[in-house]
Amino acid sequence: MSLPATAEALDSLEEYDDPISWINDTLHSSGEEQSIENLTELDQQITQLIASLDIACEDTSSQLERTIDDVSRGIPRLTYDLHFIKDSAVSLSSSLAVVHSRSRAVVPDATASALEQLKRLDTMKGHMEAAREVLREAESWSTLELEVTSLLTERSYAKAASRLSEANKSMVVFQNTPEYDPRRTLLVNLQNQLEASLSSALVAAINEQNLETCREYFFIFSNIQRESEFRNYYNGSRRASLTSMWHEADLSDTAPEGIISSGPTFTEFLPKFYASMLALLNQERNSIPAIFPDPAHTLSAFISSILSALQPTFSQRLASLSSHYGDLALKELISAFRVTEEFAVGVAKLMEKIQYSAVPPVPLDNPNSSDKPAPQMHSRKRSMRMSVSFRSGANRSTSGGQKIPILADGLDWDQELFHPFLEFQADYGPLSDASGSDQARLFRERAVDIFGAAEESLSRYTTFTHGYGSVALLQALDGFLKSFVDMWTADVSFASSVPHSTFQDVTSEDLSDLDYTSQDWLHIQTMLHLLGSARSVYERMTSFEVKLRSNLAQTANKFRLHRGDPTSFPIASSKGAAQILEQSSLNSAELHALLDRVDVDPSTSRDNFLRHQGSTSSLGEPLLTDARSAMSDFAKACQTALQGTILSPLRQHLASYASSSIWTTATEESRNTTFNDLQVPTFSLSPSDIIQRVAEGLLNLPRLFDHADDDALSFSLQTLPYADPELLKAAPEASVPDVPPTHSRRHSIAKATTLDPETVSTAWLSSLGQSLLVHLTTEVLPRINKLNAGGAAQLASDLGYLSNVINVINVGSEELEQWKEYVELNDDDGKAKMNANGAEDRVLNLVARMRGWR
Repeated sequence: MSLPATAEALDSLEEYDDPISWINDTLHSSGEEQSIENLTELDQQITQLIASLDIACEDTSSQLERTIDDVSRGIPRLTYDLHFIKDSAVSLSSSLAVVHSRSRAVVPDATASALEQLKRLDTMKGHMEAAREVLREAESWSTLELEVTSLLTERSYAKAASRLSEANKSMVVFQNTPEYDPRRTLLVNLQNQLEASLSSALVAAINEQNLETCREYFFIFSNIQRESEFRNYYNGSRRASLTSMWHEADLSDTAPEGIISSGPTFTEFLPKFYASMLALLNQERNSIPAIFPDPAHTLSAFISSILSALQPTFSQRLASLSSHYGDLALKELISAFRVTEEFAVGVAKLMEKIQYSAVPPVPLDNPNSSDKPAPQMHSRKRSMRMSVSFRSGANRSTSGGQKIPILADGLDWDQELFHPFLEFQADYGPLSDASGSDQARLFRERAVDIFGAAEESLSRYTTFTHGYGSVALLQALDGFLKSFVDMWTADVSFASSVPHSTFQDVTSEDLSDLDYTSQDWLHIQTMLHLLGSARSVYERMTSFEVKLRSNLAQTANKFRLHRGDPTSFPIASSKGAAQILEQSSLNSAELHALLDRVDVDPSTSRDNFLRHQGSTSSLGEPLLTDARSAMSDFAKACQTALQGTILSPLRQHLASYASSSIWTTATEESRNTTFNDLQVPTFSLSPSDIIQRVAEGLLNLPRLFDHADDDALSFSLQTLPYADPELLKAAPEASVPDVPPTHSRRHSIAKATTLDPETVSTAWLSSLGQSLLVHLTTEVLPRINKLNAGGAAQLASDLGYLSNVINVINVGSEELEQWKEYVELNDDDGKAKMNANGAEDRVLNLVARMRGWR
């Protein structure tokens, strides 16, 4: 396309504040194929424009010089002119005084007296006429009730309203008289009768959207000073559908306490409610200007009336939402707030339209009229620039950066809309403490308090039981720490079960096949932080277990010395207290077994004793077995949740795989097409689009582990779902000294290994690949109902392609190979294999059902 002409270019230049932006936009609009010609043409036009500007500058300069010369010549005469005007004014004042005195002398006294008499008579006439009108008004009150009642019977509502309006104006006559209150009561009663007569017809006209009738009724209600009642009727009728929709919504996360609902969540319902509300407001944008004289303020009041009529209120719904989700409520509140902001942007644009449509035209015969609209209201395009220049404080930014000018004041619908969020915005600090990395920080901080309380118990049990309560202490501490960790494990499991909203995609170009949302990235970061905190808590648990073992070892040593010499080494300071404890149920075989486990006899070897005392671990089985198991479960819950989020885009791709139509669609030639009993070779089929997207996503997974040396990822790799034990067994690691080889796999988390980044990423990729393959072979493929020959060929091609891809990331699956092998069988071979071992092979049975072999 060619560049715009010089006149058009000049017009477009006026709309830009920066000439560079104008040049760039003009060049961009010209198209690439004519860029050289356009640049030449633009250079010529700019040259012409510069020449024109030079000429204009010279003309302006010469005109300015002439103006300066004229002003210079005129200033010396200014003082003389002002003095001359002052003298003329004094002379005129004297002349007027002389004329006034002469005019009085000219009129005879008799004539002046007659004129004064006429003036008094005219004043008396005016007063008498006013009194007559007042008396007529007063006389009309005697027939007011009968007249209005007759008009209402005849359904002459407009005449009745006009009559009541006239009566209301005459009420001033009876002000401060005994007649005022009775007549005022009568007037109100008649107005009530008129309103009651019109109410049902008014509601019907509003529901039928009979704008002409509604406008007539609005005039009638305005005549009887009941305009607010008319607006209440109108707003109540028009908002009924929305308030019912809100009240009848069965929401799962804002239901009253004790009521279980399976309905949608609040953040799922809110966009639908706002969409219905915006559709209604768009209807009212056309209806309200035809009825009301102030459409913008009327629409604003209508929005406020909808929000104030909601039951339960918006604030109550948000409070229920916060109570339901607890520490996880911030995400839901942010989602609701963003949806509300988007709705507000739509309403702001609608309000702008209704304000422009209500602007009266500028009278052509009187452009300087005082009642014409402001300049920014005359032209839509012009008003946008004027509002930015002169009313910058009234601009409202949308989520996309666009600014919507608010041209009218007093429209407070948006305050009613956003006010319920204010309480939660003010509490943002406490709400955000339990989200994202703050949740992990809270886990670490509470663990400090938990282990602090546990350490305090070490001195109390010795003081109170003199060591006989060691078994109970160990059980209490183990259960106490386990319950603490289990509580956080439950929170992680619950947070993972809550579906994530998808209000904004933030996928990077490097991960274009993994459609993560902002919520997904937040969840990934949260789980990583929690895994890092799990390592910190585990290390604190290990340190505490060393203190516990040392304390128990001291108790065991005291008991061993007491058995050898009770006199020199008493258990308690009082012999009686020691005997009672020794004869009690606390002195059990379980106690002595525990003390024997932790006892270290220094007589064996001083070096051996010192080595054991300085060890960061222990001999034998761990003491806090349940707590360690809980830590293992917590790490596994975090890893499972993290994997679920990482694999969610790939699982979404596979959601429709089993129901695809390609399994029963005949191909142009099958794999076993024969011609004259000869096998005809065919080319391999291409993998389906779904498998290609899944494969590309798998190949992109290694990019997620560019920083695989993070302590969070390397922590507790043994609990990874489908972890490869051989890979972890062969991994280079630095174990804590004196970890006994007898530890079971259940407590393998205690090894506190430090792995190299390559091993960590390999372990995670293997686990992710195996998790996806298990999902494919156990949940997706078995849901395929039927496979014809062409569908089987396509499935075999897909599985072969996927097998090659997973081999790239060092993942293998015997079950996947079985699926591929059995799908490739022809009918005769498949039936023969079914007869041979079909009862024992699950995959073969599933393929046989799809292929119709049984």
